[in-house]
Amino acid sequence: MRRLFLDANVIFTAAHNPNGNSRALFKLAAEQRVELISSRYALEEAARNIAVKFPECVSEFNNVIAGLVLVAEPSQAESQLAAAQDLPGKDVPILAAAIGAGASIHSLQGERRRKLEPMWLPVPAEEAA
Repeated sequence: MRRLFLDANVIFTAAHNPNGNSRALFKLAAEQRVELISSRYALEEAARNIAVKFPECVSEFNNVIAGLVLVAEPSQAESQLAAAQDLPGKDVPILAAAIGAGASIHSLQGERRRKLEPMWLPVPAEEAA
């Protein structure tokens, strides 16, 4: 089963837009077709944004995240690999956690572009050998 790592943007959008692509991922997870994973860092960012921008959706946010598996904090090596990518600094901890979790795909983009855009993950050197 594919392990999809979700950024805060995707979690946030799934909670306030029940008909969007982000919510569709959670439906696939409920059908056990994919495993959705994320980090505490991403989850906390999504929770803050929901509370500020869509406070009426906090309950739905809690329902949505029930289907999400939180991963361990990334190692220093995973953080260094993520930092070497061409990403804004705020995305480095997210990518590092996705690498550490062994996710198949890391989603950085949500509804803004009307579709989810996956990012294939770099593989640590010791795993590539």
